[in-house]
Amino acid sequence: MGNIGSMIADTCSPGIRYGKRLLVGIPDNRFARLAAPGGKLIQSNHPAFVIGHLCLYPVRVFDLLGQDSSPARPPENYQTLFSKDAVCMDDPTGVQYPRQHELTENFARFYDAAMDRLRRTDDQRLLAENPIDNPMKLICPTLGSLLAFYVTGHVMSHLGQLSAWRRMEGLPPG
Repeated sequence: MGNIGSMIADTCSPGIRYGKRLLVGIPDNRFARLAAPGGKLIQSNHPAFVIGHLCLYPVRVFDLLGQDSSPARPPENYQTLFSKDAVCMDDPTGVQYPRQHELTENFARFYDAAMDRLRRTDDQRLLAENPIDNPMKLICPTLGSLLAFYVTGHVMSHLGQLSAWRRMEGLPPG
């Protein structure tokens, strides 16, 4: 066990708590709807899309650490619905996206599992070179820095979208 994984999990925890607060009070019938302030539809990610997209990242913690990823593996349709290349669609009938309770439960469960896995990861493993050869490797040269981004900065950037959606919907900031 090491200290680096605990530090990463510690910095992930406030973001996940913030995400849970942002989800409070969102009506089921608005969860997968684009915001429409003043009746004008805004092409901005809705809660179902934001939370579904974030559900794709805890499994990467397990996969990149070479661990059994079943505690954080999302259903197969999540990749199609919520990948970085997917487009957030308005879902007025509530049939395109998973229901609010499924997404919010998976969000909490997957991130809790990832934080637990990180806390149990040896420092040397996290200090290893980032194995993903893409532009992120220049920004996050170690596996630990990449995983830290996945569970902190990435989470908070998307939660900002959810916070903005709440404001457009006339909901309190959370």
